[in-house]
Amino acid sequence: MSRAPAPMSAYGDKPWLANYTSGVPATFTPDFDNALSLLRAAVARAPQRAALLYFDGALSYAELDAQSDALASAWQERGCARGDRIGLYLQNVPQFIIVLTAAWKLGAIAVPINPMNRARELRLLLADSGARLLVCHESLYADVVRPLFADDPAPLPAWPAVMTTSELEYQSRHDARLFAGVRRQRAEGAEDLSTVIAAHAGRKPPPVQLGPDDVAMLVYTSGTTGVPKGAMNTHGNIAFNAQVYRDWIQLREGAPILGLAPLFHITGLIGHVAAALICAAPLALAWRFEPGVILDAISEHRAEFTVGAITAFIALMNHPGATREHLASLRCVYSGGAPIPPSVIDAFRDRFGLYIHNAYGLTETNSPTHIVPLGSQAPIDPASGTLAIGVPVCNAESYIGGDDGQPLPVGEIGEIISRGPMIVPGYWHKPAETAQAFRNGYFHTGDVGFMDAHGWFYLVDRKKDMINASGYKVWPREVEDVLYTHPAVREAAVVGVPDSYRGETVKAVVSLKPSAHATPEEIIAYCKSRIAAYKYPRIVELVDELPKTVTGKILRRELRG
Repeated sequence: MSRAPAPMSAYGDKPWLANYTSGVPATFTPDFDNALSLLRAAVARAPQRAALLYFDGALSYAELDAQSDALASAWQERGCARGDRIGLYLQNVPQFIIVLTAAWKLGAIAVPINPMNRARELRLLLADSGARLLVCHESLYADVVRPLFADDPAPLPAWPAVMTTSELEYQSRHDARLFAGVRRQRAEGAEDLSTVIAAHAGRKPPPVQLGPDDVAMLVYTSGTTGVPKGAMNTHGNIAFNAQVYRDWIQLREGAPILGLAPLFHITGLIGHVAAALICAAPLALAWRFEPGVILDAISEHRAEFTVGAITAFIALMNHPGATREHLASLRCVYSGGAPIPPSVIDAFRDRFGLYIHNAYGLTETNSPTHIVPLGSQAPIDPASGTLAIGVPVCNAESYIGGDDGQPLPVGEIGEIISRGPMIVPGYWHKPAETAQAFRNGYFHTGDVGFMDAHGWFYLVDRKKDMINASGYKVWPREVEDVLYTHPAVREAAVVGVPDSYRGETVKAVVSLKPSAHATPEEIIAYCKSRIAAYKYPRIVELVDELPKTVTGKILRRELRG
């Protein structure tokens, strides 16, 4: 067993790093020790303030509390108890937060599920989590859940009970850009969520005592590197990182937050839901991501903060109707979940006058471990052109480790390794995978990066994505950053593909901006003139859209064929 490395704190022997935090201390004692207390405190101090904004609908904090009380009471009557798992197979709708907080009121564990998952993925997550209840959209019940329950050749030991709901509820506008053709589909064999809540109005579940080590959510990894694993996000993880968002990003009490990221993803769960709860702020939701709808939601609800994948900001920037006025209320904008090309940061600022701050974290770190503090601009490494992901947040310890797990010198490339109150205790029912990733109190991210002499961290790539071309290491991220500087390129992804001479060679898959034109040969020549000979792509494929997860991560694995 390797010895544990010497701790490297967020500031350590570099107290001047505290200057980056705009007055936030290097460490803090969390104000709350469980996620439910965030809601309780918000209801106590701002009961009539809007908690959820959904097109022309609104739900106050008092109403959110009452509806989640009613739902928790209904579940308790049906035998749901502390520790049971409850699946949330939902888009960005108010019901997601009602279900989530109702689960916490029973001491149950929420299991957010990507609504783009089909039968195979859904079955895997239901089986792995052992979910007792599942709440889903009526359309998903009709298209996925009911056929799965009826036709599964190897049925689960116990199928979860199902409640259904509709994206048409909690609003009356039904924006045609999203809801054209959407209709109610009453689900035979499932209970209606709204009917259940109404039938239990005024009831409260028995009080529950929650501690920081109690599991609040099983958030499944995206599966981009294999079978998804359920990261056991605890109540303490959530409460701590909610405060990181509030204090580091200087979120204002009651200031609206735009729900840009999917709520089933860790960014949406913490950067939207938990951040809104700790600030008693309205959370504006818009069901699905559609650039024009999101632009209107920011403007209408006067959102001050949002966080999302850089691909979402690229889509907003390329929307033909986007204006500075749409985003005028935004005071701080953050992006995480995927690397950010510096050229995109510049283009977004030129278009809207807003600087996109970087943030870095994973499902296993309950969102951020590193953040570019509000008001600071991330440096760009002069050698590689890589944009810094930030400095470690308060109470976090992070370093760059070699293959033996020991710290590497400043500037050397290795694995980003971190520990702190935001790190989950492990994976649900996966002791071997937990032991591999969580060692000596540190989480080994699988991400490759380096730290500069000023304490800024830089993300290079995933370990598994390195390309070995004639013995030379090529990191796709560096080539992608060059591609994004081409005036015609909208999105780009770089992968290694087999080559009989070089072993592997560099392939770029590119989508172009609307009305732009460029040939593969022109793009190859552009890169060849800007990076080393072994790095530039020998193959360029032009596509209309790059394959992505619903959170905006480009799926490189689908581009290697």
